[in-house]
Amino acid sequence: MRVSSNPEQRSTVRNPVIPGFYPDPSVCRVGEDYYLVCSSFEYFPGVPVFHSRDLVHWTQIGNVLDRPEQLRLPLDSPSSGGIYAPTLRHHDGRFWLIVTNVSGDGNLLFTATDPAGPWSDPVRLPGVQGIDPDLAWDEDGTCWCTTAGVGQIRIDPYTGETSGPSRRLWSGAPGAKAPEAPHLYRIGDYWYLLIAEGGTERCHGVSIARGRTPTGPFEPCPDNPVLTHRGTDHPIQNTGHADLVQGPDGSWWMVLLGVRPGGGTPGWHVLGRETFLVPVDWVDGWPVVGELSASMPAPPWPLVPGVAVPDRDDFDLNELAPHWISLRHRPPEACGTKERPGWLTLRARGGSLDETDVTFLGRRQQHGSCRVRALVDVADGRGGLAVRLDEQHHYDVEVSSGEVRVLARIGPLSTVVASRPAAPGPLVLRIEVAAVRELTDARTGPDTVTLGMEEPDGTVVELASLDGKYLSTEVAGGFTGRVIGMFAGDGAVHFDWFTYEPVDG
Repeated sequence: MRVSSNPEQRSTVRNPVIPGFYPDPSVCRVGEDYYLVCSSFEYFPGVPVFHSRDLVHWTQIGNVLDRPEQLRLPLDSPSSGGIYAPTLRHHDGRFWLIVTNVSGDGNLLFTATDPAGPWSDPVRLPGVQGIDPDLAWDEDGTCWCTTAGVGQIRIDPYTGETSGPSRRLWSGAPGAKAPEAPHLYRIGDYWYLLIAEGGTERCHGVSIARGRTPTGPFEPCPDNPVLTHRGTDHPIQNTGHADLVQGPDGSWWMVLLGVRPGGGTPGWHVLGRETFLVPVDWVDGWPVVGELSASMPAPPWPLVPGVAVPDRDDFDLNELAPHWISLRHRPPEACGTKERPGWLTLRARGGSLDETDVTFLGRRQQHGSCRVRALVDVADGRGGLAVRLDEQHHYDVEVSSGEVRVLARIGPLSTVVASRPAAPGPLVLRIEVAAVRELTDARTGPDTVTLGMEEPDGTVVELASLDGKYLSTEVAGGFTGRVIGMFAGDGAVHFDWFTYEPVDG
């Protein structure tokens, strides 16, 4: 979410609060500070952590799962596997994060005194079944874990042991699909159970129930779902998986995920599920969610801009910035900035983006239109730039042996779309994404992805322009969004710098 460009009024802000592939937000407040985490699926490091002072501007301060002993993702784990739906809470002087690793380790619990890290090694929770785990403590200190379904069990968060049977609490509206993402809160005289239902696609919604104890029984809100855009032509769709938090003035707010489909029918979202913010009022003991829109009135407190991710990385530091992500793990011998000072060096494992163990380092695409460039030296290998959704859906521009090639992988089809000779020495490769502004017909895609290079004199050479719909969730399936970055397909590939420039707001 960004403040209006009008410096006098500053009366509106724009959603999403965190654009790009940052789904399943969970938020907590500690004093004047807010912290938020998201799902990370097959990417390492896992569970990005954000900080804010105003609920509007968010800065990534780290990742919870940044060590191999915390995050085990087998190389054969599928895309859209891995880390699902964390819950972040602050209790008894420390931060608690509970999350599901669907690729083998099940439900895990981590703690930290500083949300920027380091976070503990995992406490395993073999007695907790299901995904989307939540944590809540009642007045006598009992810790309750609630999971998708929606079931609940008592746990010892220090040991991971469970006690008593798992109980079914509430499953949302009768017949509703996928009751999940439960969050349990004590607010006033009631315990509130907030859930998502309808599935994380176009029928997604948010519903709530309340009871006098954390174990129920729970009475559903008569106006459920309290938020959904199902059956509408609203530009923000798939709204759900929410969490509640109080603002600096005591008002209530909700963070949630949504998508912004583009193009014709059925509409394709390419940035993934993003994190949005919406105000909440309380009427007769029930939350009434305000209008969720791309532009909304600014909150009534001072706005505190955070630190933006730089457009350019020159790889001059020994450690990579927290927004950089790799696939499943990141062995130091395959990715680092120490081998050739001032350069990023990637050493190939898998031979292409089709393979689960390819050496890849990327950042999430966060804008409908953007330009990515990198100076690449392939004297010792083969590699380049890629726009990735998963192993079966990616566009690449790579260089080796004096030739630049554009490759496209769409489902079972893989082809070299274009090629041309390249001069010896380091070369600037580029990818430009342009959102479609006018529909030609119902099949018009959401954007165009143009891949190419720059001659030594700066002349731009566009090798191929491809329809972006094939790198969308509606085509590929799954739960993630686009990641744009660098890869090595053979040998060692060196990158002097990388730039990501938004072309629109």
